[in-house]
Amino acid sequence: MAKDTLNVKDFLDIDRIAFIGRTYDEYIRIFDLDESMLSKARILDCPSGSSSFATESHLKGIDVTACDIVYNLNADELLEKGRKDIRHVFEKFNEVSHLYTWSYYKNKDDVISRRKSALEFFTHDFQKGLEAERYVHAELPELPFPDKHFSLVLSSHFLFLYSGRLGLDFHIKCLKELIRVSAGTVCVFPLSGLDAKPYEHLNEVIKSLENTGTNVEITKTSFEFQAGSNRMMRLSRNKGGNHDGIQ
Repeated sequence: MAKDTLNVKDFLDIDRIAFIGRTYDEYIRIFDLDESMLSKARILDCPSGSSSFATESHLKGIDVTACDIVYNLNADELLEKGRKDIRHVFEKFNEVSHLYTWSYYKNKDDVISRRKSALEFFTHDFQKGLEAERYVHAELPELPFPDKHFSLVLSSHFLFLYSGRLGLDFHIKCLKELIRVSAGTVCVFPLSGLDAKPYEHLNEVIKSLENTGTNVEITKTSFEFQAGSNRMMRLSRNKGGNHDGIQ
């Protein structure tokens, strides 16, 4: 079916980039993370929205920095924004529930419960975490971190998911910036849009990254919610790659 003939029953119709988040357990499954290795890593979650990954990781003694464009708001404003966006995302969800697999989540109420839990856990910790620089106000594609500052970078449900609103050049700039601040691996999930279609310019993105000295690997993950959306992009530096001037 051509993209311009899709109707609301073919995809989740969201008219804005939602401030929404996921829990620690969801991150572990989405990115197939080895928990035993996390305590040895310095991790960036970007953009993190209202995810509680950094919050829960802190309680486990794991070093995670979360950044997002709206972290200039206070905790009460973020809580209200998150609640509104959860309602917005799920108000038409019943019409497209057939596009999702129900293995990890039990049902729609279970998904909503996890989104609310992440939001409330995150906002409860936000002010304290902001003071501790666990949460950082930042906007892709320019991040306020030194080169190779993190050993692992995670980017969940932003790039590629909102491909209808974010252009190819923006995607490439964002990915190059995530690589710049990483000394190890950058993981991006999902590789499909809200219409459940694979990102149409993925090959162009891969070529651009490889031309600037980046290893690009597309792998399957054990996590799948949106039907067919079970692939992750893993990026790492090639030795000798120029990374547009990044050593």
